[in-house]
Amino acid sequence: MTALVMPDFVCNLCSDFCELFVSASSPTLSPPPVAQGTRKPLNLSVLGVLPFFVFASLFLLLPTMYLMVGAFQDAQGNFTLLNIKDLFEANVLDAYWISFKISITSSLGGGLLGFVLAWAAVLGKLPAWIRPTLMTFSGVASNFAGVPLAFAFLSTLGRMGLVTVLLRKYFDVNIYSTGFSILSFLGLTITYLYFQIPLMVLIVTPALEGLKKEWREACDCLGGTTVQYWRYIALPVLWPSIVGATLLLFANAFGAVATAYALTGSSLNIVPIMLYAQIRGDVLHNPNLGYAMALGMIVITGLANTGYMVLRSKTDRRNA
Repeated sequence: MTALVMPDFVCNLCSDFCELFVSASSPTLSPPPVAQGTRKPLNLSVLGVLPFFVFASLFLLLPTMYLMVGAFQDAQGNFTLLNIKDLFEANVLDAYWISFKISITSSLGGGLLGFVLAWAAVLGKLPAWIRPTLMTFSGVASNFAGVPLAFAFLSTLGRMGLVTVLLRKYFDVNIYSTGFSILSFLGLTITYLYFQIPLMVLIVTPALEGLKKEWREACDCLGGTTVQYWRYIALPVLWPSIVGATLLLFANAFGAVATAYALTGSSLNIVPIMLYAQIRGDVLHNPNLGYAMALGMIVITGLANTGYMVLRSKTDRRNA
């Protein structure tokens, strides 16, 4: 008796059909259903930023709210707009104008000199040790302010300061005979430059590092000069960072109070010193007017910082 031999394609078809039947008849394993109302585990990373929010609330948000409320109150705590009206008096406007001039001068001077220093350190092909030394010094000097900075400049450029004495002794130059004074507008501006220039270096250095070498090489290959490279390639890329950093320097100078008060006392009528006199002084004692002046400073520095953040985000999107 002969055995029946089935063709190969029939065997393959039968095996495929059996596998399909077994998989269809067997129950499908599914993940257990999530119980309703279960809470997600707490993200412990939030604890890392909690001190920042506590610190910002206690020393930034709450004092700002207190100033805003006090600016619209009189001595008895009643609502009034008289403090805002008094901001337009001649002496208050003069104080704002002097603060504007000092802030603009120090921000423009610090921005220009800081940009040149950063450019020399990053792109100037200087010795390798200069750049880390400059960045370390900038990190320290940008935070060196207040009474120590005022004392340092009095010891250097005061009437009996080191530089003043050396110029008079060895070069027969008396800078005070020309009308210069460390307690004047020019003296305070020079003092502000000490921390404005390093701050500009720290801010603009990453932008200079973002300039790609391929851009300069492409400009050179196309016959472009150094002036054309900076005019058509580098400066259009860098201008948001430069302008934004200058705005930040303006806000930094406009809000500085400890250095100005320790250096000039009441001899220079700028907003921080006049504000201090209104709140803590014996003669010009009007705390609510001081709160209104502080509110004006907050608005001005807030606008400058907002401009910096907008330009900074534009730079980040371009470098992304």
